Amino acid sequence: MNIEETVRKQIVRELKINKGLQNDYVVICYHACYNNGIISILLEYMDGGSLADVLKCCKTIPEHLLAVVCRQVLKGLLYLHQEGHVIHRDLKPSNLLVNHKGEVKITDFGVSAVLTSTAGQRDTFIGTYKYMSPERVSGDTHSYDSDVWSLGLVLLECALGYFPYVPAGGNEGWLKFL
Repeated sequence: MNIEETVRKQIVRELKINKGLQNDYVVICYHACYNNGIISILLEYMDGGSLADVLKCCKTIPEHLLAVVCRQVLKGLLYLHQEGHVIHRDLKPSNLLVNHKGEVKITDFGVSAVLTSTAGQRDTFIGTYKYMSPERVSGDTHSYDSDVWSLGLVLLECALGYFPYVPAGGNEGWLKFL
């Protein structure tokens, strides 16, 4: 299998996960098609960019707004975990999109795992290293708790205006932080 085929399969997998999710706190996938080697995806429009974009502009998010962000993302995670049986596995500011109404929604299910059909994927070392939970870095399986850890780091980064620590090779960054 060549790289192009591998990428296409990953995108198709992501679309299957995303199309099955219907929640106010998850970016909606309206339609997707594959034609002549081109994948076209129609997603809900989020005109505020990502939370990473907001941080580039504003540096920090005030506490009262951060509480709203936290509540919305937690509701999205609750839905993913309880209804969709999905572990996101790559929660970070660039995977949280914002619109002009102040809504924050989870996106990018490219490395997510659906527990009912891809339980073996819980063991893969995948996601963005600096947002990974300590148990993931040490090789344990992904769990819903891993997503909550990642959200905690996102919220700290939003409150502080910088990432709370520099992850070193292995667990050193996490142990220092804890």
